[in-house]
Amino acid sequence: MSRVVFLVFSAALTAGACDQRTASADPRVAGPPVPERIGSAANDTISADTVPRVTHMPMPRIVRGLYVNRWAAVGAKMNQMIDLAKTTEINALVIDVKDDRGFVLYRSRVPLARQIGADTNSPMSAARVRAMLDSMRAHNIYAVARIVVVKDPLLADKKRELAIKRRSDMQPWLDKNGKPWLDPHQRAVWQYAVDLGKEAWELGFSEVQLDYVRFPDEQRLIRESVFPLAQGRLRAQVIRDQLGYARQQLRVSGIPMTIDVFGLTATDSTDMGVGQKWEMFVDMADAVLPMNYPSHFAPGTYKIPNPNARPYATIDNAMKDVRRRTAPVKGAGRIIPWYQDFTLGRPRYGVAEVRAQIQAGYDNGYYDWVLWNPGSRYTVAALRPKSALEEGLRSLTADSIRRAATARRADSVRRADSARRADSLRASPGQ
Repeated sequence: MSRVVFLVFSAALTAGACDQRTASADPRVAGPPVPERIGSAANDTISADTVPRVTHMPMPRIVRGLYVNRWAAVGAKMNQMIDLAKTTEINALVIDVKDDRGFVLYRSRVPLARQIGADTNSPMSAARVRAMLDSMRAHNIYAVARIVVVKDPLLADKKRELAIKRRSDMQPWLDKNGKPWLDPHQRAVWQYAVDLGKEAWELGFSEVQLDYVRFPDEQRLIRESVFPLAQGRLRAQVIRDQLGYARQQLRVSGIPMTIDVFGLTATDSTDMGVGQKWEMFVDMADAVLPMNYPSHFAPGTYKIPNPNARPYATIDNAMKDVRRRTAPVKGAGRIIPWYQDFTLGRPRYGVAEVRAQIQAGYDNGYYDWVLWNPGSRYTVAALRPKSALEEGLRSLTADSIRRAATARRADSVRRADSARRADSLRASPGQ
């Protein structure tokens, strides 16, 4: 998405491309053998009996977060991110545990990660990760483990049986950048994410956030690829089934699961060609994070010629659609929007553009947010002091009371209208 922040953390640290990023599971679908569970290998980096007990933080009532990419997390910049959270309204950091190249933040004890070398690219030691998380807990900073699921070129290349296949020759299908993707139908793909999520939880992360929970967003995919495990299911059903499976597996261990989705999914009535249809995923996670980046909305969306140049209007429309589409869904997750803190086209984004997005969310009753910058370089001047969290809680409480009162009045009006219609029918004999 430095200054010394905590003695043990500082000592441990010293020692040691932006796109939309981008129900229970169907028992009929059997993918290839599922990878071994964490802790089952004799030569694990962290043996189960040496993992210390950790405490986890509940999700804050108000979430104000920043994304931290893997390189920022392993370097000195992590100190700066924690220091920023200590002195501003930021109270959560979303940290890459597995990024969109397939690399894991630390030396892992998940057998599949070790087998394919996912944990060999400048990994943190387990002790260093724990020191980082201890420091975050000491300052009431909520630690979120971001795990990219389907966009994993490393696993797709090393385990080609898990990759999307070309129809022409059954070799891995390649995206516009020449990279293979994992097949979302494959259960082992989601089990790998679950196992990494459980490991992150045991290390001390308080939430598992799954990203790239979708098919690739290239129109030629359907024409060029084949999906033998589809069994007649639509893409949105496949994603729903797999999310349901992952959530069930994580819930057994008491692990909150959240998901990142395309920002336009609350406005578009289709699955956008990637298997993300709002009503089919919004109840499949504890929280849903639509990636509402104005630069990613096409010209003319919401009748706005250039959505990127009008961040307030763009987010205002998007969040109205979020509320409209979410309201009828029983058991829908909490909504925590991602906002844009990067420049992609004109204008250059700064304090005014960032705060305009945030204000549009507030004006629609959404007081949570997370900022995305692919290099984890943020507009610090756009962040308010810690007192803004208390202000946000008061606003949230007042807004909830106001909306509840409005709903009661609307229900009362509906009941009165229904009673009048019934009286009218009884007073009209023969009809």
